[in-house]
Amino acid sequence: MRTSKNSKMANVMKPSFFVGTDIVDVHRVARLIRNKKFVQRIFNPAEIRYCQNKKNSAQHFAARFAAKEAVWKALGHILNGKGISHSEIAVINNASGKPMVRFSKRLKPYENKISLSLSHTETAAIAVALYHSQ
Repeated sequence: MRTSKNSKMANVMKPSFFVGTDIVDVHRVARLIRNKKFVQRIFNPAEIRYCQNKKNSAQHFAARFAAKEAVWKALGHILNGKGISHSEIAVINNASGKPMVRFSKRLKPYENKISLSLSHTETAAIAVALYHSQ
């Protein structure tokens, strides 16, 4: 089967990864998480339990919020503008403590293609999400 030069170029030029990043002010999130409706709209019950069990829960909520935003940015290129809600993205920790994402059924095919890194201080939380297509 013959392929055109343009179709070969299109395959060669497709990026194999996309990066999303976000930084969040911990103090802003500390104010937002006082609103129970906000917390329930953005975070799932496991995320809420995890964060509330931490000494500085606002830092952990902020890191997870930044992670959801970073994942949204990384997947935005793949989903071509189709909306993603925060509730479709859950940030969990594996047995060794490494953060990972769990997606809604609709996004499940992308779940094992996302790598996640989180960090926080008293004042800021940052997340980087890497979508790798391979």
